[in-house]
Amino acid sequence: MNQRNMNASMKLRQGIPDARRVVVKIGSRVLVQKTGRPEHRRIRGLVGELARIRQSGVELVVITSGAIGAGMEALGMSERPALLPDLQMAAAVGQCRLMTAYDKLFAAKKCKVGQVLLTHDDFNHKIRLANARRTMENMLRHRVIPIVNENDVVADEEIRADIKLGDNDFLASLVVKMIRADLLVILSTTDGLRAPGFNGKTKRVPFLERIDRQTLSMVTGQKGNLSKGGMGSKLRAAQAAAHAGCHVVIADGRKPANVSKIMRGADVGTFIMATLVN
Repeated sequence: MNQRNMNASMKLRQGIPDARRVVVKIGSRVLVQKTGRPEHRRIRGLVGELARIRQSGVELVVITSGAIGAGMEALGMSERPALLPDLQMAAAVGQCRLMTAYDKLFAAKKCKVGQVLLTHDDFNHKIRLANARRTMENMLRHRVIPIVNENDVVADEEIRADIKLGDNDFLASLVVKMIRADLLVILSTTDGLRAPGFNGKTKRVPFLERIDRQTLSMVTGQKGNLSKGGMGSKLRAAQAAAHAGCHVVIADGRKPANVSKIMRGADVGTFIMATLVN
């Protein structure tokens, strides 16, 4: 990264503490193990970090994956089901377990949460979109944290492996636009976008002024068994959010302390600059 971009990155990151409305998306592999068993210690750590954001006066929305993975663990499934009814069953069981965990953990931090389940069709239907926006705005006004997930229980094309919202990445970008968020934080199992370096190694990309074909060509990661996304879907989601006037940070959610570091403006993950002004 040249000096000009480094200076721009530092300056823009210094503005992150001023963000008043933040969306945090947590990926499946951050929340659950390969077997589907929830990573309880990590979830507790993340909730503690997120609660601090809310208690600082920031309006917070959490986009969570992990329902199908949690359902798989509860149902004794060792692999992600291939059949749609089995996926929906796992989602139904897992969503209950996931929300119960969030409710208890946030309540211990004196934070109230509410569940919001959405599908792609909700964003294509004017009245349903308006209803969703009004509900979430009212929740934020009353200091309630919306816990948003894709409604896999009733989804059809959204739940299929190749036509997904992208492990909730794209869903996060749609929510950003719907509520006009200032910052989107995408928590994954990587420390950001990684570019080819010396000796076949890769290095973290701290700052992106824009996302283009060259940026997307750097993506080499593979999707996991419980994950529908990948770095490609995260970059496309970041691109959509940036075009809506929202800064984006892609960072490693396996280290819960990264959340506080990002909110302080530290050089964590990959920062993608908003291309429009809200």
